[in-house]
Amino acid sequence: MRTWVVDIGPLVAYLDAGDPAHSEVAPRWDAFTGRLASTSAVITEAMHFVAPNREGPRHLASLVAASAMDVYDLTRPPELHEAAALMEKYTDTPMDFADATLVLLAEALDVEEVLTLDRRGFSVYRTRNGRALRSVLDAF
Repeated sequence: MRTWVVDIGPLVAYLDAGDPAHSEVAPRWDAFTGRLASTSAVITEAMHFVAPNREGPRHLASLVAASAMDVYDLTRPPELHEAAALMEKYTDTPMDFADATLVLLAEALDVEEVLTLDRRGFSVYRTRNGRALRSVLDAF
């Protein structure tokens, strides 16, 4: 089954019809019939961005549930060290913790597609075995 790892930007854009990226994200998300996966770091940061809207956190929780998104927690010490190493490697891009966890998740799930608005970052990031991730928004 085809799997996309999901970044923060598309989560926020999907929920906010006024977001400039909503019209790019929503139709692709709605048409996708595969599996969605993300990390607790991504969900945490997305919650921060939707929180100014009183109903935002509830809508985000509902979206994650309705899409049957698998959310992985990559915060055990070995994973934290791997994420920190990636963040050091990509300081010039830069890479934040949520991005690092998505790269680790993509590697763990053997996935190459990422739903992200961070085209610059994800065009540079590589898994430990050197594999690039492809932005699904650029594939259409």
